[in-house]
Amino acid sequence: MTVRVLFVCLGNICRSPMAEGVFQHLVDEAGLSDTVFVDSAGTGNWHVGERAHRGTRNILTKHGIAYDGRARQLTTRDFGQFDYILAMDDSNLSDIRRRLPRDSNAVVKRFLDFADDVPTRNVPDPYYDGRFEHVYELVHAGAQALLDHIREKEGV
Repeated sequence: MTVRVLFVCLGNICRSPMAEGVFQHLVDEAGLSDTVFVDSAGTGNWHVGERAHRGTRNILTKHGIAYDGRARQLTTRDFGQFDYILAMDDSNLSDIRRRLPRDSNAVVKRFLDFADDVPTRNVPDPYYDGRFEHVYELVHAGAQALLDHIREKEGV
């Protein structure tokens, strides 16, 4: 059994690749790389094919996390391929839900809905304010809470 997780933000260059990198790092540390598949996408297509934002790459490197993914856009196929489709904020969640096919069994939520101890449900976009360290702190807390949830709920 493989649990498939997709993180989604607007352009797939800041928040969702950061979540992908952090979550993959935690999955690897837990020895679950063969059980949990991780990816990210954007609701928009502006950055398709581009590397993650320099701020995201720098903060991941600072925390010892390797990431070399390229931006891609959310597709209809993703709804049938992923078990968890996690939005970085309310706006992305609305976009995802508008595209959600009726026959999808994916859990579609805000990423931080899994992190009860985090006082916000939205991961702010550091593209506009440069607060990549703050976003990393939120993402790390969310990733740990999500991994705990998946281990308990999915029995991995």
